Amino acid sequence: MAVPTYASPLERVWHYSYLAICAAIFFFLIAPIVIIIPLSFNAEPYFTFTPAMRSLDPEGFSMRWYQSLLTFGMQNPDAQGWAFWSDAWNNANWIKAAKNSIIIGFFSTLVATVLGTLAALGLSRPEMPFRRAIMAILISPMIVPLIITATGMFFFYSNPCELLTLFGFSPECGRLAGTYLGVILAHATLGIPFVIITVTATLVGFDQSLNRAAASLGANPRTTFFRVTMPLILPGVISGALFAFVTSFDEVVAVLFIAGPDQQTIPRQMWNGIREQISPAILAVATLLVIFSIALLTTVELLRRRSERIRGVTPR
Repeated sequence: MAVPTYASPLERVWHYSYLAICAAIFFFLIAPIVIIIPLSFNAEPYFTFTPAMRSLDPEGFSMRWYQSLLTFGMQNPDAQGWAFWSDAWNNANWIKAAKNSIIIGFFSTLVATVLGTLAALGLSRPEMPFRRAIMAILISPMIVPLIITATGMFFFYSNPCELLTLFGFSPECGRLAGTYLGVILAHATLGIPFVIITVTATLVGFDQSLNRAAASLGANPRTTFFRVTMPLILPGVISGALFAFVTSFDEVVAVLFIAGPDQQTIPRQMWNGIREQISPAILAVATLLVIFSIALLTTVELLRRRSERIRGVTPR
């Protein structure tokens, strides 16, 4: 944005100072993420820039850490015996963690999207009693520190029916901690607030007279929802689902409390790798996650613009 010709010298100084402050804040926020990308191409097994990398020597850069995630034994092609099988074991753990993250993320997103959309539809109705209190409770997993939420989930999922004993019931329940179902439900709990917020924001500009018009033409509530309401709020639903999936895909605290050895996800595998065996392969995984997150955020932005065009907020 250019400075107007009639701006005073003080206004010009403030304009350029404002741009410099914004650039400094942007650099402060983005530098820890951007620095991971070149380090993931380090030819040496270090977490620092080597002299060859600082001098931009092509010999200092390599794709070996990306290859090591997809093939066995590529971290050290000349490795024999225990070293080879150690690399193969680590790579197998990465592949298993990726599969677990996708499976858990998909099902937790499905649960969070369905429940969050239903909750948003109910909270958007003006006759809904105690809307503010219910909204505060539903989005509390976003506000309460995650370590507290994860601790509560651990004790509850260890014996889900223990709470019913307070009311005189003594049912037999299986343990949810250490199971795929427990991790999926935990991630769905953390993803529901994002779905509620995005769908509620979409419903703010929704014209309720469309539902009344559909009902006056003989459409039942189910037909009205799938033919009228759902197409209009679909961008918000998809945006909420993407946020829920990202929340599940990047979550590590609840996984540390609830997941068992078979439910290792990518964030937990990265945590274990940092604690047990530091390898630049972690930087390669982090770079792929950054690219994946950028792609999802771009999709969310495109959906947001489409939703605004549908609702007439912005011109086509």
